[in-house]
Amino acid sequence: MRSIWNGAISFGLVSIPIKLVNATESHAISFRQIHTEDNGRIRYRKVCELEEREVGQAEIGKAYEDADGTIIPITDEDLSHLPIPTARTIEIVAFVPGDRIDPLQMGSAYYLAAGGAPAAKPYALLREALKRSDKVAVAKFALRGRERLGMLRVVGEAIVMHGLLWPDEVRTPEGVAPDTDVTIRDKELDLADALMDTLGEVDLDDLHDEYREALEEVIAAKAAGEAPPEAPAPAAGGQVLDLMAALENSVRAARESRGAPAPGGEAEVRPLSRGRTAPKETGGKKSTSTTRKTAAAKKAAPSRKSTSKATTKATSGTKKTTTSKTTTSKSATAKSGTSGNPARSTAATKKATAAKAPTAKATTAKKTASRKRSA
Repeated sequence: MRSIWNGAISFGLVSIPIKLVNATESHAISFRQIHTEDNGRIRYRKVCELEEREVGQAEIGKAYEDADGTIIPITDEDLSHLPIPTARTIEIVAFVPGDRIDPLQMGSAYYLAAGGAPAAKPYALLREALKRSDKVAVAKFALRGRERLGMLRVVGEAIVMHGLLWPDEVRTPEGVAPDTDVTIRDKELDLADALMDTLGEVDLDDLHDEYREALEEVIAAKAAGEAPPEAPAPAAGGQVLDLMAALENSVRAARESRGAPAPGGEAEVRPLSRGRTAPKETGGKKSTSTTRKTAAAKKAAPSRKSTSKATTKATSGTKKTTTSKTTTSKSATAKSGTSGNPARSTAATKKATAAKAPTAKATTAKKTASRKRSA
């Protein structure tokens, strides 16, 4: 790779001869300007205003135009005698953690190549020191007629320098963020987190410039005299009225594109209610309770009827019994201590009657059977 600048890294009292090499390259397709009537090239020619003729690159130099229009020529020799130490030196001024550098300041990247065999040892020393400290070096250097700020870091086994903007060259984001109050709910954040997790990570090596590839197809088709490929129909878009629904749809689409099943089955998208409050689901519980009570009442009704029938039969059976049994029942009631309270006496009598009903019924049944045998 061809170097674009030769100098040295100043590392305290250590000087490391280096060569500056571009670390990036552009693959963008460039166009020429033409005259649309006859496809003639449109060129920019460098013309001297005083002589009104075109001049070559060898005849072109630098100059500064003063406020009153005075032209002050500046030669390369003048620039080589600038009273700054960074004219041909990358001067390291500090070592800081990498997160201290604002990405907004980062610009062009350059590889720093060791300038010959004598530079190998100090070059490797600086590289290993940067690795072990887990820091980056902040440096000042002069390139293309101005002093610049740079950041040195290690990539693989090489040292890379990123050109940095000066802090006062980065504009503050005034008036960029929305100035209205916005409330973000936890559910919306949860869906945003789920979308981020679903999209996951990506290998940057798998990304490519699809626009450039499509442009190359158009150029190839035009060169072959064919019609350029038609652009796919844009997806039908609509106004997003429900952020929750949009997030849920995005999560579902991301999972489907990666073949990942949705947890717990298919996600359900429910639009947010607009101005109406959903009724409380209490009717179902009340009807269930009422049903249970009704069923219990229906079950209790036959039971009461059967009890009533049993009591009637028991009473008739009791009337057919002998006087001695009635006397025995009364004496039993008296012994239970209920004779002093008429209410208790009546309740006790009913209980005794109900309890003896089966016995009376059984006695009546035995007498009937005995009469049948006698007959």
